[in-house]
Amino acid sequence: MIIDAHAHLWKAQTGRRDNAPVRSLQNGVSDFGGELRQMMPPYMLSGENSPEMLISNMDYAGVNGAVIVSEVMDGNQNDYFLQAKAKFPDRLKVCAFFDEGEPYTLEGLDGVKICACKLKTPGLQKHFDVFENAYKQGKFVCIELEDGDAQTGELREIIEQLPDLKIAIGHFGMVTRDNWQEQIKLARYKNVFVESGGITWLFNYEFYPYPSAIAAIKEAAEICGFDKLMWGSDYPRTMVEITYKMSYDFITKSNEISPADKEKLLFSNAKAFYGFDNLPQVNPLPNML
Repeated sequence: MIIDAHAHLWKAQTGRRDNAPVRSLQNGVSDFGGELRQMMPPYMLSGENSPEMLISNMDYAGVNGAVIVSEVMDGNQNDYFLQAKAKFPDRLKVCAFFDEGEPYTLEGLDGVKICACKLKTPGLQKHFDVFENAYKQGKFVCIELEDGDAQTGELREIIEQLPDLKIAIGHFGMVTRDNWQEQIKLARYKNVFVESGGITWLFNYEFYPYPSAIAAIKEAAEICGFDKLMWGSDYPRTMVEITYKMSYDFITKSNEISPADKEKLLFSNAKAFYGFDNLPQVNPLPNML
């Protein structure tokens, strides 16, 4: 059993890069604030990043469930997320996207995503109501911080004010940046976890099978324990260079992580944190190779 703690969907990108618009085009290409970028694999022809395509990839790779989050570049996809969850209620958990100054609701959604590194008004305490609202409604928070320890002190204050709020720190603490370990240290708090969405992007210079990513996972485990780490793919952006299965099987094939710790990293930690309870079995077919 495997759970992906960090994947994306969108009907059409409506976000921004700094103050410039980001718009999905065709053949997996997007206008990324005035620059053309291969945002998705080229077989995503229409520019839509659909739940059906994700589920097909999950079935092929043997991934049972996934957590859907937004980025500022993708824009608010909350309605699309609700439609995706209605289609695949046992497979997907979906996060409301909080964008400062824009209305949002947690109704029907499982958590809230905060891109703290891109807030228009710096200072997490200024947005305390978002954290408190999630806590009162029994939702989890997915958050991405500025590099290193720039915001760890601010998040620590929130954690100590709301110690029972579940918080997942994304992008493995931006592991290739200086002082990334300070973000991992926050997972020493009982309800704070770390997910690895984007770790293959951050170590893309090295490429598969990402030995430095394995070393970073082990280092993080020394800081907070394997009980606090979860795998995420950052689908579909990381799929422009690797397959969906490759985004996790570098872990399963590693001899440096024990089978018990792999099971925590790939499944049981996320199952408990996000509250998956009816995941179906997935039986991938043998492929032609």
